[in-house]
Amino acid sequence: MTNSEIKHISSLKNKKARCEAGEFVVESEKLVVEAIESGYEVKLVCYTGQNVDPKIVSYPCAEAVDQKTMDRISLLSSPSPALAVVRMPAAGTEPDIAALASDPGVLCLALDGVRDPGNLGTIIRIADWFGIDAVLASQDTVELYNPKTIQSTMGSIFRKKVIYCDLVEAAAMFAERGAAVYGTFLEGENIYSQQLDRHAMIVMGSESFGIRDYLAGSVTKKLFIPPWPAGGSGCESLNVSAAAAVVCSEFRRFY
Repeated sequence: MTNSEIKHISSLKNKKARCEAGEFVVESEKLVVEAIESGYEVKLVCYTGQNVDPKIVSYPCAEAVDQKTMDRISLLSSPSPALAVVRMPAAGTEPDIAALASDPGVLCLALDGVRDPGNLGTIIRIADWFGIDAVLASQDTVELYNPKTIQSTMGSIFRKKVIYCDLVEAAAMFAERGAAVYGTFLEGENIYSQQLDRHAMIVMGSESFGIRDYLAGSVTKKLFIPPWPAGGSGCESLNVSAAAAVVCSEFRRFY
C-alpha cells in the first residue's frame, strides 16, 4: 500500500474529506462482510492475520497488510483485523418521503437534532431490528458516516435508509395522508395505555433539548414513557436510543 493510499484512508476520519471523496470507512470483520454483501460499492478491503473471514480474503480488491499499516489507516483506538473503504450511495437514491407517507403500512422514526454518533448508530440498529421502514433526520442530526455512528450500527447502516430532511415538511406530508405524527414528551400520554397507529411518523428529540419548539407543533399525538413505579425514579429522562427501543417495541406489540 502506497503512502498516498494510507494518507487518503486516514483522512476519511474527517467529515470534510469523507464528503469530498464520497467515501467512508467500516472496520471489523462483521462490518466488512456486511459491506461486501450489501450491494454498496466497496473500493478497497484491507486485512491482517491468517484467520480472517474467507469472504474478505477472496474479495477482488482485498489486500493483506501488516499490523503497522493497519494501525496507521485505522480510525479506531484498537484496530480490528479488517477495514473497508466504501462508496457513499449517490444522491437521490433514498426513498421519496411523500411516497413513504402515502403508504398506509409505513412506520418511520424521525430524529430531531440527535448529536451523539453512538446514539444515532444505536437507533439505526434498533430501527433495523424492529423493521422500521426508514429513519428521517433533521439536517443538524449528527452525520451518518461518522465512524462512531457506523460502528454503533453493527451493520444496520447497509440495510436501513436514513434520510436527512426538513422534519416539519415531512410531518406535514404524513399528516396530510392520514398518518399520525407521534412525539415523546414528559407531558404526553402514557404509551402503555394507548392504541398506537400503524401508519405513523414517530419523532424522537435530542439528548439535551428533546423535541424542539419549531417541530413540537407538528406532533398530533404526544407520548410519555413512564418510570416504574410512577414518580419513583430520580432519573430525569431516558437516553434517546433507549427511549427509541421502548417506543419501537411498543408499536410492534400492536403490529
